Amino acid sequence: MKLHHFFYAAARDLFNLLFPDLCCACGCLLYRAEKAVCTFCLYDLPYTDHHLYADNKTARKLWGRIPFHAAMAFLHFRKAGPVQELIHQLKYRNRQDLGLLLGRMLGERLLKAPLYQGLDCILPVPLHRKKEKLRGYNQSLCIAKGIAEVLGIPVLEKDLIRSIATSSQTQKSRYKRYENMKDVFEVKQEAQLLGLHVLLVDDVITTGATIEACAIVLQQAGISRLSIATLAFAD
Repeated sequence: MKLHHFFYAAARDLFNLLFPDLCCACGCLLYRAEKAVCTFCLYDLPYTDHHLYADNKTARKLWGRIPFHAAMAFLHFRKAGPVQELIHQLKYRNRQDLGLLLGRMLGERLLKAPLYQGLDCILPVPLHRKKEKLRGYNQSLCIAKGIAEVLGIPVLEKDLIRSIATSSQTQKSRYKRYENMKDVFEVKQEAQLLGLHVLLVDDVITTGATIEACAIVLQQAGISRLSIATLAFAD
């Protein structure tokens, strides 16, 4: 048994030497107990306290545009900062494990937040089927699954769909982002959402155009209450 453990440890160490497990934020080598993000980066990330207050930057961005119960972002997004690198790894480097980890951390905050009690289900902002097939996954769904593990409520990933493919939002103004997202989303299972308190989950909120477009069709489907949670907030 001891010899077996020796060879297992040697093989594991060789694998780690050839394929090192690096922190998604800073690129440093992770210790055995660390997953996706090193302890130093987890401690030093620019967390918000949006989940504790109805009046916060995420909520203000959406005031007067859609009816919602609560809105929050987990992290501040700054260009060339660690959160930008995390989002990049999550979206373009197949780090679905990172989405689950950050989703669980976000979920821990929601679990203790009075504003987010009484949630019935989670809906991730969907990708168009062609884009999801190309990427291989939906990063917002990864975050939603992490949140669901903590809150113990279902993720309804088929009820809200993106029926129209859109061009990239990155270089667009707020108005053009809104025009780009208008009539893009569709609810497929209206009866399943009727009267529910829905948590809508996305990766980053910038202008709020995507959230707004989703919220409009969800309200039309007859949900009773909409709360919003995103991984990051970009000024």
